[in-house]
Amino acid sequence: MDLIERTRNFVAEILADEPSTHDISHIERVEDLCLQIQEKEGGDIQVLRLAALLHDVGIVKEHQEGGDHAEYGAQIAREFLLSEGVDGDLVDHVTSCIRTHRFSRGLKAGTIEACILQDADRLDALGAVGIFRSLVSMGALRALKHSIGTVKDTSMNAYAEDPVEGFCDYMNRKPFKIMERLNTETAKVIAEQRLRIMHLYLGELRKETGQER
Repeated sequence: MDLIERTRNFVAEILADEPSTHDISHIERVEDLCLQIQEKEGGDIQVLRLAALLHDVGIVKEHQEGGDHAEYGAQIAREFLLSEGVDGDLVDHVTSCIRTHRFSRGLKAGTIEACILQDADRLDALGAVGIFRSLVSMGALRALKHSIGTVKDTSMNAYAEDPVEGFCDYMNRKPFKIMERLNTETAKVIAEQRLRIMHLYLGELRKETGQER
């Protein structure tokens, strides 16, 4: 089994009980998007695949302890890759991509690989899958608050008294701002179609819930 598949198995095991939408299906969609973007934009495929597979590996710790899953993920990724005998420069490159991937932190990507990882992760918050993920994530965050008291301070709209209002607020704060924060032209083309789907859905939701008369 090669390094990529060992990494995939390592991540799948950690995220097996992940209650929101940073699960292995999200990880593999981000990996696929990284490779799609790389075909047009360039970048090191090994760095991209490792960074994509490991980028959310710290999310379980964030749910348990608060803090920043990008920082946790970079630490966990470093320990894992070094234990696999990966060259230190490659480890540094991968963990740098992970550390800057998170939308809410607004950190600037320093390499083409980091730019592509940011774009791929953000694209998976758009379109039909983005709507699905946001609703599942809202439910999971509300459940975590009631079960163990964990509150994610970067996702306060998830706890709105009216979930529809919370969802609409989320859409305006994140998905509809993603286009202006994409790095590559390839990602922008993909985003345009996905955002059309989201605007259509939100318009219908507002009509059916009486928010738009």
